[in-house]
Amino acid sequence: MDRELRDLVEKERVARVIHRLFSATDARDWAGVRACFAESVLFDMTSLAAGEPERRSPEEIAAAWEAGLAPLDAVHHQTGNMAIEITDPEAKATCYGTAYHYRQTRFGRNTRVFVGSYDFHLRLEDGSWRIDLFRFRQKFIDGNLGLEKEPPA
Repeated sequence: MDRELRDLVEKERVARVIHRLFSATDARDWAGVRACFAESVLFDMTSLAAGEPERRSPEEIAAAWEAGLAPLDAVHHQTGNMAIEITDPEAKATCYGTAYHYRQTRFGRNTRVFVGSYDFHLRLEDGSWRIDLFRFRQKFIDGNLGLEKEPPA
């Protein structure tokens, strides 16, 4: 029973890191985003853009997201169906994800929605879980694909 209880606690701690990553991104809390990641992250957004997964630092990831989201008025991530597996000192997690991008435009085409799933790998470092693999698997995108280029309202 002790092992089961410990695994439940660790699964909750892993889930909190993932939730914090998305909440911090939505709040544009870039220090909070950086704090969720390990020193080196295998970063894979290739389902959205060409290329190969690559190693990135938390600073590089946060800076890219800050620049990419800057034109938007609001961003909202919603996750669900999270599954977590603990294998000390590592963890794997998957979840469904929906991301809404909003920018009020002159022509009323104000939103873009990304739907897919996420894969994470985390390591326990100095008593804290840190993400060292971040992968988004796109299912579909809907809405205004050129949202940032539309004239503002």
